Amino acid sequence: MLKVVKVRLYPNSQQQQLLEQSFGNCRWLWNYFLNLMNQTYQETGKGLSGYDVKKLIPQLKKEYEWLTLTYSQCLQQVCLNLGVAFNNFFEKRAKYPRFKSKHGKQSIQYPQNVKVAQHHLTIPKIGNVSATIHRTIEGKLKTVTISKNSSNQYFAAILFNDGLDKPQPSMQGKAIGIDLGLNHFAVTSDGSKFDNPRLLNKHHNNLKLKQQQLSRKQKGSSNCNKARKKVARVHRKITNCREDFLHKLSRRIVNENQVIVVENLNIKGMMHNHCLAKSIHQVGWGMFCTMLKYKAEAEGKIYQEVDRFFPSSKTCHVCLNQVGSLSLAVRNWTCTHCLTIHDRDINAALNLRNEGLRILTSGRGDKACCPDVSRSNRGRKKSTTALSVGQEAYCVRKASL
Repeated sequence: MLKVVKVRLYPNSQQQQLLEQSFGNCRWLWNYFLNLMNQTYQETGKGLSGYDVKKLIPQLKKEYEWLTLTYSQCLQQVCLNLGVAFNNFFEKRAKYPRFKSKHGKQSIQYPQNVKVAQHHLTIPKIGNVSATIHRTIEGKLKTVTISKNSSNQYFAAILFNDGLDKPQPSMQGKAIGIDLGLNHFAVTSDGSKFDNPRLLNKHHNNLKLKQQQLSRKQKGSSNCNKARKKVARVHRKITNCREDFLHKLSRRIVNENQVIVVENLNIKGMMHNHCLAKSIHQVGWGMFCTMLKYKAEAEGKIYQEVDRFFPSSKTCHVCLNQVGSLSLAVRNWTCTHCLTIHDRDINAALNLRNEGLRILTSGRGDKACCPDVSRSNRGRKKSTTALSVGQEAYCVRKASL
């Protein structure tokens, strides 16, 4: 099973200079070949693959001797990554590849010949770089990615195969549904509510001050670069706090449950709401779901997503009666059919859990809702039919539980 461990590196001044040369050479090579691919397509109507441009590296080394300062396999990996970027674009998994800038995050990849010791990493043409290795790395090394963030911190992401088989998923255990929100970050089906840390609001004044200082500096000056690094450190602090919160919460949920059900949210579409875009951006729903997924799969547990159109908030989890509309301002509501008083978020989490279990036990993953069916001009006869269908679904769901 493949695993990744990210460790902090502490290179000395000479090693930092060598890493900067490698970052710059790989960045230049990426931009050079991307420009070549664009020109070739405009002139001939045909593109170049990653393997086509990879053959041009020996010729470029003769023309630009400073390319020889970088480990050869790092340069070759740039070509392969560029080819993968174009494949992702043509298969509509990503946007068109862009040119890389010397500002911001920098990275290079070593596909082999990197050795991991107890307190350092041996990197080709760099030497022994001090590292804080906080976890045991046992198995065959695959790829080591060296990166530097805007705060001049160096990291190494070590991909290795531990030789163990991936555990088979099992449903034997506790199941939980999670409703994600803004007032409370997560509300679970067992009634637990986890507050939204609102980390950006806590660091707002400090970030505002640093950005004001940056805006007053002359672009390109040394003072501007110093101010830019101060802004980057504040952003890095916010990112570290957010990742710490998400890692701890996701680990707790995975340890306590066997089946985890969440809603498949359209986060990119929700960002178009300018009133909530800032709050949605800082909360980190997508990162949290990703952590839940890979941590659950690594331990043989089940991570299940429910369709975003499933009316989890508007459906009574007791009798499955569905209300017509429910605004975001309504946090508690009473079912007109069974007179049960619902907490909006807990009710949604219970419905998500029940729907996730229904999908898993059905074996086909059929949807219980039909968002394309119009709800207008409903008569009494249609309402009675809908109720009978709901009662039938309720019996099926109870039988599966």
